[in-house]
Amino acid sequence: MTKVLVATEKPFAKVAVDGIRKEVEAAGYELALLEKYTEKKQLLEAVADAEALIIRSDKVDNEVFEAAKKLKIVVRAGAGYDNIDLEAATAHKVVAMNTPGQNANAVAELALGLMVYAVRNFYNGTSGTELLGKKLGIHAFGNVGRNVARIAKGFGMDVYAYDAYCPAEVMKQAGVTPVNSAAELYEKCQFVSLHIPATAETKGSIGYELVSKMPKGGVLLNTARKEVIDEAGLIKLLEERPDLKYITDIKPDADADFAAKAEGRYFATPKKMGAQTAEANINAGIAAAKQIVDYIKNGVEKFRVNK
Repeated sequence: MTKVLVATEKPFAKVAVDGIRKEVEAAGYELALLEKYTEKKQLLEAVADAEALIIRSDKVDNEVFEAAKKLKIVVRAGAGYDNIDLEAATAHKVVAMNTPGQNANAVAELALGLMVYAVRNFYNGTSGTELLGKKLGIHAFGNVGRNVARIAKGFGMDVYAYDAYCPAEVMKQAGVTPVNSAAELYEKCQFVSLHIPATAETKGSIGYELVSKMPKGGVLLNTARKEVIDEAGLIKLLEERPDLKYITDIKPDADADFAAKAEGRYFATPKKMGAQTAEANINAGIAAAKQIVDYIKNGVEKFRVNK
């Protein structure tokens, strides 16, 4: 019997697990759970006889693939997949997938909530500003970016976007003004919301030079990946520009430096919060199970992210 392993250091909600189980068992497969594991050794042992694997933020590297001799597919329940070693997956003939769009609304709602928190001075009782009429720049117009645009328009914001891989016409159809470069986006917008993946091209790309182009009172919001930030460069800029704020749901490596050098202008959630809603939890988990079944039974590779 095909064995599907759900390996989650940070478990799915019970209702999500129940939904995953329903999909897996309806296909005639066996479901195994490894939740709240504390050592990599536990994961290596659990994957030994699994043919399919569902993860969240858990790391699946070459050592895991070496241990998983029967593995055919691994699905990251969520949009980002930098926690999977794609080259190792390909080398071991394992299909790697994500579940794009399932967490998009949850991340977008958090992004707008953090914007409100920032402009109201972290609810410290002092007078802040409003989002109405302000210019918002969306850096990458994928599933999350499009949901951010939808919600921001409800706030009455003037929305712009830059995405080298998204046609301008798609942005226009969403009521968003496309710009020609990242530099133009940062120069034009008081708020910039990051939704770029962590790739070789984007890692460390958001730093001193780019963010320094933002107008006075600028707010940089990151609900994407911490790796896209040049932390040293951004800290230097925040020291030089006391008008800027940095808000994120991914605690930086240099969290203490940010807090000390940009006191009152920096906020990071203790843990990544973007997908932490009951709805996103359920949607992403069940989507992962459905994709596994569709791949094993029908060979469907629609959401494959490795070559």
